[in-house]
Amino acid sequence: MNILITGAAGFIGSKLCDELLKNKNNNIYGVDNLNSYYSVKLKKLRIKNLQQNKNFKFIKLDLKKVSNFKKIKVKKFSVVYHLAAQAGVRFTMSDPKKYFDDNFQSYFNVLNFVQENKIKKFFFASSSSVYGDQKKYPLDEKSKLNEKNFYGFSKKVNEITANVFSKIYETEVVGLRFFTVFGEWGRPDMLIFKYLKANFDKKRFILNENGTHFRDFTYIDDVVKILKSLINQKFKKKFTILNICSNKPIKIISVINKINKFNKNFKFVSKSSKLLKKIEVKITHGNNHKIKKIMKNIKFTNFDYALNKTVNWYIKNKINKIT
Repeated sequence: MNILITGAAGFIGSKLCDELLKNKNNNIYGVDNLNSYYSVKLKKLRIKNLQQNKNFKFIKLDLKKVSNFKKIKVKKFSVVYHLAAQAGVRFTMSDPKKYFDDNFQSYFNVLNFVQENKIKKFFFASSSSVYGDQKKYPLDEKSKLNEKNFYGFSKKVNEITANVFSKIYETEVVGLRFFTVFGEWGRPDMLIFKYLKANFDKKRFILNENGTHFRDFTYIDDVVKILKSLINQKFKKKFTILNICSNKPIKIISVINKINKFNKNFKFVSKSSKLLKKIEVKITHGNNHKIKKIMKNIKFTNFDYALNKTVNWYIKNKINKIT
């Protein structure tokens, strides 16, 4: 099976490539532009590891330009996972245009590629950011959307576009609302790795809102197993939205305290930010009943166990020196 994965140098993309390559019958074509939003060294290292498998082909490609798609020589793809996007909520305040280019224009170009090549199954990365702040939790896929930043808005538009696309063309479309994904090879711009790096580099760390907000942490191994299994899933509707979450939100200060157990010298400096209150949500908490109904035997990894593995991996590989 030929599978195209955009954002292959990213956290979820690279781990998904690795998982799918376990099947020797799969040929994985990974696309990424290797932008500098966070460590290019880390992205290149992810790709280097994947290239050890002969069934993986990497194509450096800027999805914003339609002409660049000619670099993708293979046309008969069974599945496309579109995971490439400009990530990050805080970055929306400094460069909102990046979200237009990468999350609107590039997304539309990939949809056009799917349509032209008559690809039957298309998965794309959405986000829990589309929910924004709510009064009742957990949030299921039918909950009203209330995005409060440009990143969340871009993902909402992606979902609307995909819904229309699925009605016009003979493609099965699945939107994946990822909650806070963490684990080995994770993003250095997210809490766990930012905190670890600050401590190993002996730099000041700011814990916004005193760590009183909650996040629905979802371990990367659980995520990629779900995405892999969905390839063979037959959906009742041509357009489907799925929460990819553990349904177990954790207070941020609790995560920090758990990490501190690994090193008594770890510490944080607390500071609130009114600006972040404008764009960041207080709680993310998703209902995962729908994905559990699809994957009847799925069991989500214990958070403490996954955090332990993640921190040990970070320390062993000295990731702070790479990022």
